[in-house]
Amino acid sequence: MQRIYNVLVNLSGVVLKSAGYFSKKLKEFTAGRTELFERLEASIDANEQYIWVHAASLGEFEMAVPVIKMFKSNYPTKKIVVSFFSPSGYKNKKKHELVDHFTYLPLDTQKNAERFLNIIDPEMAFFIKYDFWPNFLYALKERKVRTFLVSGVFRKDQLFFKSYGKWMRDSLKAFEHFFVQNEESLQLLQSVGFDNASLSGDTRFDRVAAQIESNNRIDFIEDFKGDELLMVCGSTWPEDESLMLDFINTSPDIKFIIAPHQIKEEKIRNLEESLNIPFAKFSTKEATDLKKARLLILDTIGLLGRAYSYADIAYVGGAAGKTGLHNILEPATFGIPIIIGENYKRFPEAEKLRQLAGLFSVGTAKDFTKISEKLVKDKDFREKTGMISGHFVNSNTGATGSLEKYLREDKNLI
Repeated sequence: MQRIYNVLVNLSGVVLKSAGYFSKKLKEFTAGRTELFERLEASIDANEQYIWVHAASLGEFEMAVPVIKMFKSNYPTKKIVVSFFSPSGYKNKKKHELVDHFTYLPLDTQKNAERFLNIIDPEMAFFIKYDFWPNFLYALKERKVRTFLVSGVFRKDQLFFKSYGKWMRDSLKAFEHFFVQNEESLQLLQSVGFDNASLSGDTRFDRVAAQIESNNRIDFIEDFKGDELLMVCGSTWPEDESLMLDFINTSPDIKFIIAPHQIKEEKIRNLEESLNIPFAKFSTKEATDLKKARLLILDTIGLLGRAYSYADIAYVGGAAGKTGLHNILEPATFGIPIIIGENYKRFPEAEKLRQLAGLFSVGTAKDFTKISEKLVKDKDFREKTGMISGHFVNSNTGATGSLEKYLREDKNLI
C-alpha cells in the first residue's frame, strides 16, 4: 500500500500541473510550489533554531495561533515556520507578527520530505487537527524530531483504523503525544495501541477567548451603529442571505452588517440589488453618511472578528448551503446569541451550543424571521442566550495550557 501511495503522489505532481490549465485553484496550488525549496533555502538561516507548525488551511492556522504565542512567550529567540497545504491559507496569511516564515507544504514524496526537513532542520514539529502526510511523518520519526498533534480529531472511517491501514498507523508513531479534542478520538487511538494521547480540547476556544483582551475598536462601525441594535451576519453565502433578506428589508429599527465570505464584485452587486433599505459599503464608506445607512456591507477581509464585538445578535454563514459552517466561536466569545443554517451536523461545537440553547438553527426565511424577532423584542431572552454562548467558550478554554504543561514537565524540554 505504501508503494502504491508513493507512486500516486509522484504522479499527482505531473497531473496537477496539467490540471492547472482548467482550474484556477489548482493553478495556484502548483504555482505556489514552484521554486519552493529555493525560496526556503534563501530565507532559512542555518544558525537559527526553528519550530515547524503545519496547518492545512486558514482555519487550522487560527487554531495554531495560541500555540505559537505560547512558544514565542517561552522561547522568544526561536523561529517559527508555518506551512500550509491549501492556497487559501497561504494567500491570506503571508504575514503575521508571530510567524517568521510562511511556506507551502511540498507534495508528500519521500524526496520532498527529506529536502524540506534538511532545510528547516526543526527542533520540534506540530501538526494542527489533521492533515497527516505519511512520508513527512516517517522522515520526522527517522530524524527523532519531537512531533506533536494539537487539537487532533480522528474518525473511525479513516485509514488508520482499517485492517489494511497498518502502514498509515505506523506513520503515527512519529508523534510523541496526541492532544485530541474529543473522547471518540482518544478511544480510537487507544484501540490501535496508542496510549500516548490525552483529551485536551480545541485551541480555537483559546484563540477566540483571547480576542476579548484585544483592542476591538473600529471607529466607522461605532459611527454606523450609534445606540441602535445591531445584527452582524458573518461569512455569508448567497444561500444565507436568502434566509435573511426578508427580515432585513422589513426591519427599519435594526442595523445590520453583512460580511460576505466571497468578496467578488458580482456577488456584492447581487446583494446590493436585493436590498431596499439605505446601505453603505466599507469600500466607499468615506462618501456615505454611515449614520443614515441601515446596513453596512463589509466588502473587505480582516474585520469580522472585531465587528462581532459590536453585535447584539450574530448570524454565522455557511450552513444554509453545503459550503460548511464558519466559525461560531468568534461571536460566541463576546456573549451574543447566534443563528445559523440547518446543515451543521459535522460541527460538534455548533451541535453542543444548540443543545445548550445559545445557538439557533433555521431552515427557512420564515424561521429566521421568527427567531430574530424574538431576540430583538425580548431583551431578557437575548441576554440570557448570549450569556450561554459566552460561558460555552470560557468553559472550554485550556487546550494550549495542556500542551504547555506537558512540555514544562518534561525535563528534556528544549
